[in-house]
Amino acid sequence: MNYIGPKVYIDLTQLVKNYHLLSDQVGNIPIMATVKANGYGHGAVQVSKALEKEGVRYLAVFTIEEGIELREAGVKSDIYIYSKLNPYSLNKAFEHQLTLNISSFDDLEILKAYNSQGNTLKVHLKVDTGMTRLGVAHSQAEDFLKQAQDIDYIAIEGLYSHFATADEGDLTYAQSQLDKFNEVLTIAEKLDIKPPLIHCSNSGAILNLPESRFNMVRAGMLLYGAFPSDEVTFTAPVVEVRDVKAGTHISYGGVYTTEKDTRIAVVQAGFADGVPRPWYVDGFVKFKDQNFKITGRICMDQFMIDVGSADIQYGDEVLIFGSNEHGTIDVNEIANTINSTSYVLLTAIGIRPKKIY
Repeated sequence: MNYIGPKVYIDLTQLVKNYHLLSDQVGNIPIMATVKANGYGHGAVQVSKALEKEGVRYLAVFTIEEGIELREAGVKSDIYIYSKLNPYSLNKAFEHQLTLNISSFDDLEILKAYNSQGNTLKVHLKVDTGMTRLGVAHSQAEDFLKQAQDIDYIAIEGLYSHFATADEGDLTYAQSQLDKFNEVLTIAEKLDIKPPLIHCSNSGAILNLPESRFNMVRAGMLLYGAFPSDEVTFTAPVVEVRDVKAGTHISYGGVYTTEKDTRIAVVQAGFADGVPRPWYVDGFVKFKDQNFKITGRICMDQFMIDVGSADIQYGDEVLIFGSNEHGTIDVNEIANTINSTSYVLLTAIGIRPKKIY
C-alpha cells in the first residue's frame, strides 16, 4: 500500500459479534442501533449495511441528511431521526421513509399544519423524564399524547425517553426516571395509545437497569465495543526521524524539552485526524510493543515522539489506539487520563484517515 497517512482499521466481524452478544444478553429484544456521527467514527454506511444483514430492527441517526445518506447507499432498514423536528424536512422524511422524533407541542403544531397528501408518517413520541434535553415534560405527557393521537396522518410507532445517569454507579436518579416513564406508559394505556415500540434503555441502562428494556433497546457505543474498544485500530506513519540535542524544545509553546541527546520522529496525524490533543501530557504510541512518549503539543496534522535509538524509519506505522501487531492501547484508558470519554475520541476521528475494513 502506497498511502502515507493516518489509517483506521475497522473490524466489521467484531462489530457483528458485538451485536449478537448484545442480542443474546437482552433476550433477543429488538435493537435500535445508533449509527449517528458517521457510526461513531466507524463509517455509518458500512456499519449499517453490516448490521442490516444481521436483521437489526432499527438504525438511528441524528439528522435527516444522515438518514438520506444511508438510503442513497441502499440501506432498506427502518431509520430513526433523533434530532429536533425540522419543519422544512418533512417532505424529505416522506420521500426517504424516515421515522421522526416528536418531542414538543411545537412539533405537533407543525404536523397539524402540514398537508400530507394522504401519506402516513411514522413517529416516535419523546417524553423528558429527567435528561432535560429534548422531550415534553413528564407533567405534560397526557396532553401531549392526546394531541398527537388526534393527528390522522401520523402513525405513533414508538414512545420513549432517555436516561441521564444510567451509566453512573448510583442508579437512584435513573430509577426515578424509569418510574416516571412507567407513569407515562400507564397514561398511554388509559388513552388507548398502543405504540408497538417502547424504548428507554441506552447502552448504560442495557447493562445496569435491565427492567428498562421494554420491547426495544437503543445501543450506541456498546455496539462498538467501547468497554473496551476492540474493533477500531488507529495508526499513523512516521514521516521523518531527526537527531536532536539535549535541551531542544519540541512543538508549539516549547512545553517539552529533551533531557538528553535523542531522536525525534514526526508522525503524520494530528488533532484534525482524531489524535486527542490533551493526550500529549501523558501520552505515548506503540511500535513493536515498545512505548514512545509524545513530545510536546499535538499539532493539527502531525505530532512528535521520542524514539531514542529504536529501529524506526520513514513509513513505519505507529499505534495511536486499538490493537495490532505492535500491542494494545485502550481508548478508554486514554479517555480516562484526559478526563474525556471514548465517545468523544472515536467520533473525533476525522475524514482524512483512510478507513480500512
